[in-house]
Amino acid sequence: MDRSGFVKLSLIAFGLVILSFFVRGFSQLALGRDVAELLQAPFAIVGFALLVYLFVRATLDATGVWTVKNPDPEQDA
Repeated sequence: MDRSGFVKLSLIAFGLVILSFFVRGFSQLALGRDVAELLQAPFAIVGFALLVYLFVRATLDATGVWTVKNPDPEQDA
């Protein structure tokens, strides 16, 4: 994985978490609380799991165990 892929995944993860709140809010207005929670859950779980993965990956990169590749090595000064 390179740095641009890491950034794309982080934006997707945050987007999924925010989308879960919108899904819950709008579906709670139309369908009720229980159905809204069921519709929200997949987005929230996938988004949170992706954020946890990215946190672990960034921590491993900071310690030097598993590096995130830089696509342009000239800027690595």
